[in-house]
Amino acid sequence: MRNENEEMRNAVRTGIFVGSFNPFTVGHDSIVRRALPLFDRLVIGVVGDQVHKPGMPSADERIRVIRDLYAGESCIEVKPYYGLAVDFARAENARFIVKGVRSVKDFEYEREQADINRQLSGVETILLFAEPHLSSISSSMVRELQHFGADVSAFLPKSK
Repeated sequence: MRNENEEMRNAVRTGIFVGSFNPFTVGHDSIVRRALPLFDRLVIGVVGDQVHKPGMPSADERIRVIRDLYAGESCIEVKPYYGLAVDFARAENARFIVKGVRSVKDFEYEREQADINRQLSGVETILLFAEPHLSSISSSMVRELQHFGADVSAFLPKSK
């Protein structure tokens, strides 16, 4: 009979990276690519259509864009999720939530979320700090620039 530690060593290390990804930016891509070596499987959870924001593309459209970006990465899955991230983590057998942090403000918010998520489920949060040259890029900034007709291609990842 195998003990619990042996089972954990042999288990697939799964992490989740969740967000609305409206749109999925080069900052998000940086977090995904830097998280990949930490896991056998990384599931990108896209907030489903229950969140209605003006002009927000459907979950299916946001998922398609991200799936296309990582088409060659067999260890990445992209799925919709509904409800709490910890419930999504449980459904995916993930023991870790990956989050990106750009600022002290982000850090404080994510630290509080990590504590609650750990209390609710035992799921740990791994914070990856934004690369300095990407720390000012956010989905809301990209949406605002798009609204005013600016070229945002430098802020959106390109398929490899």
